[in-house]
Amino acid sequence: MLQNIRDNSQGWIAKTIVGVIVALMALTGFDAIVNSASNSKNAADVNGEKITQDALGSAVDMQRRQYIQQFGKDFDVSMLDDKMLRESALNGLIDRNLLLQGAKDSGMAFSQAALDQLILSMPLFQVDGKYNKDRFLQIIQQEGYTPMQFRQRLEQDVLISQLQAGLVGSSFLTDAELNAFVRLDKQTRDFATLTLQADAKAVQLKDEELKAYYDGHADQFMSPEQVVLDYVELKKSAFFDRVEVKDDELQEQYQKEIAGLGEQRQAAHILLEVNDKLSDEQAKAKLEDVRKRLQQGEDFAALAKELSQDPGSAANGGDLGYAGPGVYDPAFEEALYALKQGEVSAPVRSEFGWHLIKLLGVQAADVPSFDSLKDKLVADLKAPRVEQLFVEASKALEDAAYEAADLAQPAQEQGLEVKTTTAFGREGGSEGVAANRQVIQAAFSEDLLEASANSGAIELDPDTVVVVRVKEHKKSQLLPFEQVASSIRETLTLQRANEAVKAKGEALLASLREGKTPVEQAEQGQGWKVVEAATRNQEGVDPVLLQALFRMPKPADNGAPTFTGVSLSNGDYVLLRLNGVGQPQAELSAEEKTMYRRALASRQGQQDFNAYRAELKEQADIERY
Repeated sequence: MLQNIRDNSQGWIAKTIVGVIVALMALTGFDAIVNSASNSKNAADVNGEKITQDALGSAVDMQRRQYIQQFGKDFDVSMLDDKMLRESALNGLIDRNLLLQGAKDSGMAFSQAALDQLILSMPLFQVDGKYNKDRFLQIIQQEGYTPMQFRQRLEQDVLISQLQAGLVGSSFLTDAELNAFVRLDKQTRDFATLTLQADAKAVQLKDEELKAYYDGHADQFMSPEQVVLDYVELKKSAFFDRVEVKDDELQEQYQKEIAGLGEQRQAAHILLEVNDKLSDEQAKAKLEDVRKRLQQGEDFAALAKELSQDPGSAANGGDLGYAGPGVYDPAFEEALYALKQGEVSAPVRSEFGWHLIKLLGVQAADVPSFDSLKDKLVADLKAPRVEQLFVEASKALEDAAYEAADLAQPAQEQGLEVKTTTAFGREGGSEGVAANRQVIQAAFSEDLLEASANSGAIELDPDTVVVVRVKEHKKSQLLPFEQVASSIRETLTLQRANEAVKAKGEALLASLREGKTPVEQAEQGQGWKVVEAATRNQEGVDPVLLQALFRMPKPADNGAPTFTGVSLSNGDYVLLRLNGVGQPQAELSAEEKTMYRRALASRQGQQDFNAYRAELKEQADIERY
């Protein structure tokens, strides 16, 4: 076989095929093949900047976590369309890249020192009002970031915020625009209403009509499909008592726990950045002069306010607050921990520039006793072993359930009890196992409904798994006519009453627009309910009526009112008569004008920002792979 291939590859047919391939590559370009291979790790290109598949994957994961946080732990992530989720995430990354490019082109910047101060001052990362490194790491890890990734993300957020604030803040409003808006917003309307109430008692229905509606709308009268489940529940907490820890393990864990508890130091600094205007040597020399001034008795805080280029601390006299090891730049931290309280360092070079550092205070590490931490130490040591036992038991339960014809044997092997839910439909139960979206999905799957199989292990939460089986399946079926006749009568009665009052109202409306007075209403003593000088937010008036009222054309020059009709949600029909339109007479106060101008300028600024973002996208060179 192989020899035949070798022989035939020397023939004219094979040579012709190779020639065609070479020609195609020449026509389409070898670069297309190279680009296809090189872009396999990228999701898009935005003006030459790549969006990697890894970045897209992280954005998709972030969206999933946001959905779970928004809708709760029982939200079934599998219901999300992966393609739509990736498309949404990619669009978000493209928009973000465009805004970052716009911010950089506009000269927006944020120093690393200012970024440090922003992180240290964020309440989210503080414990008892002070920055806590462990809390910082815990929170960003929960969000899926490394410290470097979080700093990069935060810096980007600040740049985009600067860009948005600049555009929104630059918007302005002319006096003519302000006055025109105020005239509309402060406008009042004099009107009257005549309400025609739906009369359900006047509606007469025959049994044949009810039956005809029942036959024509059978899908509305189906009983809900329901299932009753048997289930076994395995909890991680059941394994804690099965694990023992030794005293020497506890002591070793205690030493590890307190090893990271270092003293906290309160630092202040004066920062000079190295840039086009100030060279490395000049910055250092300038700080040497500042140090001499300090030695002559000048105040460190006053000089920090005067000279420091750290916007986060300069106004506070350079005070950076208390922080432990690992927070600052290594060179900065080494100098700080070499100082005694009240001392000032020589100039120190870091990646942010040159610093003079003063040690303001020292807080000794608060080392808790072994007894106070014992419960935590026991829990920490047991946790990985319990987790291992739990995982093994979950796998054993799933394997046993897969092979069994019911749940009795798997439950017996694990020492568990077979429990039963109440009946529930595809929308799920109100509580417990039946309220879990993954359980609902499994319960109504083909395997469980048709094949009478047991489910796999379903995680209700990180500490609980269940295996379920359909005990009873109640299929959807048409409810008897006698059971739903009363609800059909009620529905049709309201429907006919609403139709009748609307027809009557529209006839009266036509008469009013022709200048006639509805004789029937006059004879019955029905009068118009008059409201004068109603505002757009008038209390006591249905918002639906207000919306219709302020859309009505003004009365004619001869004073003849205008009319319209509105159907309310309760079935009533309301005739609206617009008698007049009032304009604001009093001048706005300076405070009111400022409030209006600020609100309108902000709205205009947001529109400008949206237009700027759209323009960036329109002019951008975007390629999706």
